[in-house]
This record gives sequence, structure tokens and C-alpha cells, in this order.
Amino acid sequence: MKSKGRWASVGAVALIAASAAFFAVSGGREPEKKPEVVAAAVGRIVSKVSTTGEIEPRNRLKILPSVAGRVEEVRCVEGEEVRKGQVLALLSSSERAALLDAARLQGGEEQSYWKSVYRETAVLAPIDGQIIVRSIEPGQTVTSSDSLFVLSDRLIVKAYVDETDIGRVRLGQKAVIGLDAYPEIRLRGRVGHIYFESHLQNNVNIYYVDVIPESVPEVFRSGMSANIDIIVREKNDALLVPAAAVISRSGRTTVLLEGGKDGLGTPCEVETGISDEGRVEIVRGIGEGARVLIPDASIVLPGGNGGSNPFLPKKKKKKKNGE
Repeated sequence: MKSKGRWASVGAVALIAASAAFFAVSGGREPEKKPEVVAAAVGRIVSKVSTTGEIEPRNRLKILPSVAGRVEEVRCVEGEEVRKGQVLALLSSSERAALLDAARLQGGEEQSYWKSVYRETAVLAPIDGQIIVRSIEPGQTVTSSDSLFVLSDRLIVKAYVDETDIGRVRLGQKAVIGLDAYPEIRLRGRVGHIYFESHLQNNVNIYYVDVIPESVPEVFRSGMSANIDIIVREKNDALLVPAAAVISRSGRTTVLLEGGKDGLGTPCEVETGISDEGRVEIVRGIGEGARVLIPDASIVLPGGNGGSNPFLPKKKKKKKNGE
């Protein structure tokens, strides 16, 4: 047992000595990672404003009765498309309802007479649209302030756009609409209206933007949550590189071409165009197939004291005590 303990101690000492020798040779540093190399390629790029919103009627009309009384007949159902002037329901005024109830006690002939003499009051659709709320049933008593129906001329998407993005949104821009309830559905639309007044939402100023879908599927329901991508710019034949490969330094925008001293790349000034979440269009400076580096952030870039990427989020500096 003592012999085994001695050999274990000797092995541990040898391992420590080997580790010390390695760090002495390497300077205690990990081997440097080689920058990733990518080729500039032609493809499609889309710059967009992504946000959320809600399905709601563009023109929401509450239909109130012209008289107080009793509902005799309802001629429409929720979700039905109706035309302007269509009869939605028939009402008996309070006086007619009382008269018919009294006539009923005198027999069917008397009741039929008063029904033909004293006609019902019709509730008409004021516009073409869809019944999105039906609040009444036959036999129900209503007052002149009760809402009988809610009519919508069409359903649209109200998008909530952050004030930092509203400057990029324009009337007529194309949009793509998705529904949380139906992830497989993607609809095309256009920006129809940008509201002038801001609203505070979660301590952020947002502006409402009406997005008009090209078509309204049957599954659309008022109040549904939606995801909206408003297309700011798009291009099908753009020369693209990863956003991480683009460096901004001393007022110049550059990429690092493969090669250069110590394999850290050769700076090449470029002009950029459209950008999305992970790629940047190169308008001038390099061609298709050019091999560019994605530099390691820990490596000091050649030709200066490092640089920054304008297409990637910047880290906030920590405030010192007293600032």
C-alpha cells in the first residue's frame, strides 16, 4: 500500500511538471483561433421592421335600435356578410308589443289583424360588411341604447411600431402577416395608414400602423394576435457577406480579405447597402467569390487599434460609481 502511494505521488509531480513546461513554452496562452473564412455570394436580402399587432375592424359600427321594445325576429348570424340596406332584425316597439299581447288574449284573428295593421320596425345594415357581434335573440327586450349588432366593413391588422423604427415605415410598403393561432398562414398586405399620435406601451413610445391584408381568410377573428414584417427594402441579386465581417473604423467601412500578415487579413474598403439581421449587401469594393474573414473580437485588427461593426448590436458600457 505504501509503494502504491509513492508511485501515485511521483505521477502527480510528473503531471504538474509537464503542465508547467507546456505553459512555459506557450506563454500560458491558449492557442489562437483562426478567423473564419467565408465567400461573398449573390442572394436575396430583405430589410424589414418586425413587430406585433392585433386583428381588428377598420370601421367598427355598433347598431342600436331606433325604438325600445321586443325583438321579434333576427335575420342574420355572426360572421355573415351583409349588404347595405339588408334587414338584420325586426322589432316591435313597446306599444306594439303590448297591443299584440292584449290581442292574443282575444284570439288569433284579432292578433293577425293588429300584426298586419301595426308593422314591425326593421333594423337595417348601414354599410356593406360582416356581422362580428350579435347581441340579441328573438323575444329579448331592448332599449334604445342597447347594441344589437357590431358590423365591420373589413378586418385589418393594427401593428405596434416602436418610435425607433417608425421613421423607416412608409405608406404603401409591402408587409407579411402571420397569426399566432395559425402559424402556417402567411398573408400579404400593405401599409394603409400611419397614426400621428404615439402611445406609451411598456414604457416605450409606439405608433399604430394599419396594415391592410390583400385577402381576409375565414379564420380571421377580431382580437387575434399577429406578427408583422414590414418590408423596408429588398433586393434579389445583392452581393452579401455576414454582418460580422464588416468593420467600421476611422470613418471607413472595410472587410478583411483572406491572407495578409500573420493571416489576419488584408483590409479592403467597401460600400454597403441593405442589411438584415445577419448579412450586409456590398455595393462596391469586392466581387462575388471574394474570401473575407470574420475576425475574432479578441484579435487586434491590422492598421489601427481595432474597430467596430455598425451592423451588430453594441454592448452598453458599465457606469462607474458616481456617474
